[in-house]
Amino acid sequence: MVHAAISAFSSFSPATTTAREALEPGSSVQFEPSSFAPQPERPVAHGGAAGAKRILFVTSELADFVKVGGLGDVSSSLPRALAENHDVRLLMPAYREVMELERDIEIVGHLPSHADIPPCEIGKLTCPDGMVVYVLICPELFEREGNPYCDELGEGWSDNEIRFARLSLAAAEIAADEPGLGWAPDLLHLNDWPTGLAAGYLTWRGHEVPSVFTIHNLAYQGECDSTRREALGIPAAALESGDALDSAGRISFLKIGLAYSSHVTTVSATYAREITKPEYGCGLDNLLASRAEEGRLSGIPNGIDDSWDPRIDPHLEFNFAMSDWRGKRENTQFIRRMFGLAVSNGPLFAVVSRLVHQKGLDLTVAAAESIVRAGGQIVIIGRGERPIETALCNLAARFPGAIGVNIGFDESEARCMYAGSDFLLMPSRFEPCGLSQMYAQRFGSLPIAHRTGGLADTIEDGVTGFLFDEMNIESYMRAIDRAFAVFNSTDLFYAMRRAAMASRYQWREAVKPYHRLYQKVLNQYWQAGVENPSVRRYAANQRYVAY
Repeated sequence: MVHAAISAFSSFSPATTTAREALEPGSSVQFEPSSFAPQPERPVAHGGAAGAKRILFVTSELADFVKVGGLGDVSSSLPRALAENHDVRLLMPAYREVMELERDIEIVGHLPSHADIPPCEIGKLTCPDGMVVYVLICPELFEREGNPYCDELGEGWSDNEIRFARLSLAAAEIAADEPGLGWAPDLLHLNDWPTGLAAGYLTWRGHEVPSVFTIHNLAYQGECDSTRREALGIPAAALESGDALDSAGRISFLKIGLAYSSHVTTVSATYAREITKPEYGCGLDNLLASRAEEGRLSGIPNGIDDSWDPRIDPHLEFNFAMSDWRGKRENTQFIRRMFGLAVSNGPLFAVVSRLVHQKGLDLTVAAAESIVRAGGQIVIIGRGERPIETALCNLAARFPGAIGVNIGFDESEARCMYAGSDFLLMPSRFEPCGLSQMYAQRFGSLPIAHRTGGLADTIEDGVTGFLFDEMNIESYMRAIDRAFAVFNSTDLFYAMRRAAMASRYQWREAVKPYHRLYQKVLNQYWQAGVENPSVRRYAANQRYVAY
């Protein structure tokens, strides 16, 4: 519901007991439930803590309203965790799901058209916990069936460059206080390609506001033909310099974010190193290596929120605590019934994933027969690329009673799968951070994963899960065979479960590096002097910033 009104003012948490200590048989480890210079002529942040900053967190999805992948979860959790120390507000498109909310949306501003980017209204809604979300109301761009990026058939919207240019331009305009909201950020925190153009607009328009740009997945770069330059309001010089173009000569929103932001982060230390190499750099490894040399590339791992507690999670059929394996077995039987699997005493493997090439599901398809013949069962939930969906459905038809597949996604069902499974299969080709392995560990399901990105950083091989090194079926099967061996060694299996459940990846600790980074970026920005537009290209001494 929308009503018009003019507003006057408008990582890891260190555990006291280590995972290895929790691995000891009989362990009783338990886990808990859950000075920078102020900017001249800019309002002082009114967050509670000293040194609080005004942060506009710009995102294309928010799990509260609409979620496609992990970005939606991070966008919901990270700003809330940051809000304990800063005045954090969100900006996102007003998708159909947002406009259909039974909440009042106050119209607080208007943004004009620019080039081929249409005008829009700025709505403001406040979540029950007080989090403020600005939404861009432009029905012609955002109120559609499908998801934020694709239509109901999974095809990308043909005007995505205009849709997310509108989001990016709005972020830059709010940063410059153009809509007169009575609130303007000290810093923009941009997320993935849909917001990358915002860093460019800040520079091209001479707006003296720094930005942090977070890569959640480098493989998605938001490309469009270079002939769209004028339609998007991109200056010709940005194409001539190469800052806006990928290796094929197409405009890349993600590359613009990398080229013009004050600092680049990604979501694990290992992935930050990987993407400076050709194997993982998706054609941007040279630029990212340059950012690393300048001290402008950091790896900051994601966290998970306190709702991931099997003792109190309302989504579960049976709540359970560490070492309450009877309660966990009840969830296992529930999942077997849900997916129509036969009664079994063997291990239950789960896949909770977007069904895309990146996730290595072709390896799981190849391994499925061996898993079933060894007495295992597999349950799979997710949606994505049609050929992968078809291959998984064919697998379920081939092994009735042993493999169950649900094409789609349901949050409650996914949580029950983490709680009921013994092992989580994650053979990702690359994984910037990954959240599923953390969810699984918290619920006592041991991940089996490729040693890459955030998976390598969050899984201790043989302690809180299993890692394999080569992206081939032989290496994957060796890890699966190890999992079967541990399952049949009851004391070791339960010890690894305890170790996994004792892992700490909570947001309240994971946000601390962001506090330090925001302060560093603002300090360096102001020390360099805002009179120089090239201030955004400052260089620090450190190669990789260790947060």
